[in-house]
Amino acid sequence: MAPGLDDGSSLFNFVVRDGNGVKGMVDLGLSTVPKPYVQPPKERIDKRMETRHEGAPIDLSRLDGPDHDEVVKEIVMAAETLGFFQLVNHGVPVDLLESLKDAAHDFFGQPSEKKAVYRKEVSPSPLVKYGTSFVPEKEKALEWKDYISMIYTNDAEALQQWPKECREVALEYLKTSMTMVRRLLEILMGNLGVELDDTKIDGLISMKMVNMNFYPTCPDPDLTVGVGRHSDMGTLTILLQDGIGGLYVKVAEEIANIGKKGEWVEIPPVPGALVINIGDALQILSNGKYKSAEHRVRTTSMKSRVSVPIFTSPRPSEKIAPLPQVVEKDGMACYREVIFGDYMRNFFRNVHDGKKPLEFAQI
Repeated sequence: MAPGLDDGSSLFNFVVRDGNGVKGMVDLGLSTVPKPYVQPPKERIDKRMETRHEGAPIDLSRLDGPDHDEVVKEIVMAAETLGFFQLVNHGVPVDLLESLKDAAHDFFGQPSEKKAVYRKEVSPSPLVKYGTSFVPEKEKALEWKDYISMIYTNDAEALQQWPKECREVALEYLKTSMTMVRRLLEILMGNLGVELDDTKIDGLISMKMVNMNFYPTCPDPDLTVGVGRHSDMGTLTILLQDGIGGLYVKVAEEIANIGKKGEWVEIPPVPGALVINIGDALQILSNGKYKSAEHRVRTTSMKSRVSVPIFTSPRPSEKIAPLPQVVEKDGMACYREVIFGDYMRNFFRNVHDGKKPLEFAQI
């Protein structure tokens, strides 16, 4: 039964508990933003006040030629400053990326009851979760986003348990991205004076999850957010965004030609590119040298937006702490050793609030 849009309790049940999501609410026909989705003024994204990151994407294919050192320098500098960069010629076929966007629209275009079977409480697989917002039970204002999360264990389980509308293309995206992820980690660790064998790299990215995010059209994007301010908890995130845009990153310290401290810059869509961002685990391992990027997403009134991130993280039992080689150079550790599973539980227990989760590990 459709809710009264002004009745917060019945709207919450319809969107969250019954699994209709934001899309189900939008499909009822909206001319205004329902009150539970109106963000406080300080959390809203004023597009007129933001700037665009106009830097060229990094061409990863140049690693294999005379420009190798220059490309390494570009990757390291991005990781040390903004914590975000874009890659082209990354080894993931562009036609696969297009198919991935189509698959996301196919999944979210289904009737609500087809998606709702994957709600956390009833999902037939522990690997698959469909939901909306981030921690809707705790949020003062909800986020304008639906998502499906698919945890990777092995190919067979992914092909058996992930939703059939997107399982094959999502698995191919994950598998073809891993060579790029390994190269990036080798570069970033090498810059810290740390050599990692395959086993150690596996330890940093052993937990892998593909999400498909869906941001339905919004009657007034100025009042809402697609995703609130946060950094990612893991090692590296790989993100495919469509051509609509709306991804914003906070400048932690003033960066020439990008922005002043505290400003938000948009990461504009680049055809065929993947967005890479540093996660909290890599900030801890590097003793703060690499910056996990605080970011957020604006909604749009023009057309529904999709994005498809791959989250790579250490396994929950892994102990993470600043690497000894880095601490020796720095003279002190900025973070304590934590079991990553404890960090993860703290991360998912709280609403989005910038980089506050990092305080869990700070000394």
